[in-house]
Amino acid sequence: MFDVQQIRSQFPILNQQVNGKPLVYLDNAATSQKPNSVLEVWNRYYTEINANVHRGIHTLSQLATEEMELSRRKVQKFINAAHDFEVIFTKGTTEGLNLIAYILTQKLKKDDEIIISYLEHHSNIVPWQMLCERTGAKLRVIPIDENGILQLDYLDQYLSEKTKVVSVNQVSNALGIVNPIEEIIAKTRQNSDAYIVIDGAQSAPHFNIDVQKMDCDFFVFSGHKMYAPMGTGILYGKQEVLESLPPFHGGGEMIAVCSFEKTTYAGLPFKFEAGTPNVGGNIALGAAIDFIEKIGHTAVQQHENELLNYAQKQLLEIESLKIYGEKAKRTGVVSFNLEGTGISSDVGMILDKMGIAVRTGHHCTQPIMDFFNIAGTVRASFAVYNTFEEIDLLVEGVRKAQKMLG
Repeated sequence: MFDVQQIRSQFPILNQQVNGKPLVYLDNAATSQKPNSVLEVWNRYYTEINANVHRGIHTLSQLATEEMELSRRKVQKFINAAHDFEVIFTKGTTEGLNLIAYILTQKLKKDDEIIISYLEHHSNIVPWQMLCERTGAKLRVIPIDENGILQLDYLDQYLSEKTKVVSVNQVSNALGIVNPIEEIIAKTRQNSDAYIVIDGAQSAPHFNIDVQKMDCDFFVFSGHKMYAPMGTGILYGKQEVLESLPPFHGGGEMIAVCSFEKTTYAGLPFKFEAGTPNVGGNIALGAAIDFIEKIGHTAVQQHENELLNYAQKQLLEIESLKIYGEKAKRTGVVSFNLEGTGISSDVGMILDKMGIAVRTGHHCTQPIMDFFNIAGTVRASFAVYNTFEEIDLLVEGVRKAQKMLG
């Protein structure tokens, strides 16, 4: 049975008070908290087996290598990649997207086209703009309707032989909208030979991911949004795609033979992992996957969806409160404003005085805010350890903010 109190007991940070009130942490789309099992693995690495990986014949180096490669295999299983060498360790989603945009430089030319959507985080906008500047390619953007739902008729119009990349998120970080990536991928495969990139930063913590079934070329996500340390992330790429592309960084680990005359590159995954990796973090990422799988994807998703539905119902009882993307399929996030009460940060500061942590502002999605003609929103985002009682406290806090600011 799902026992949220037992789960909460594994997160020491949740026991503290903020401004004299019990902490209500509802900023999980920005970063999640870490359970003891992850913290213990992180600590064990640095206190018992700290060593560089892949290069040493001594015992600690071999132990560190074994632990990190075990974590890679856990990620492989977590996303159902065909091979463990299709799993590349990164610093996070942003680095993964930049890596892909950089290594695709040689594959694009003037007047080629890259398709993204209006719902993207800046990390899935700016790297493609930079790629367009390098190559002369053009950026095309799938628009949204008043509910924040992608208008896929435009994708049908945009797809052509000029399309070289289609990059979209599976879940919007700003609105929590779940995009129909299966349909997007199917349309792309039918009408172009474009590389398909999926930003899974907000889906990997909540969904069961199957990259083979999805049939994407790349899938990227961050560890710190799914109970692992910051500075950890994954880039999945199909074997044949990764093998056909040049490295991102040059240096140690990614070479087969290096001489002043010529350097040849190592095979996957090391071709894309130059330099000393975040060994402790990468090992702890495996522990975070263990934590999620022990609870079960179905249980996690059911609990978080119940929280979302309850939060939306309670918040909509507040007069003049608007939820963005209310009618769209969503997960993990409710993004709202109190109309007529000023900027979202005012609400956020009042909530903070009550011990309630939410995110305010544009959430690195300024085009979405421009579409709705707002400066930002208040975003409450949920994780497996959140409770209905915490949502009641959020609603109480929003009502108080409305009285103070109205």
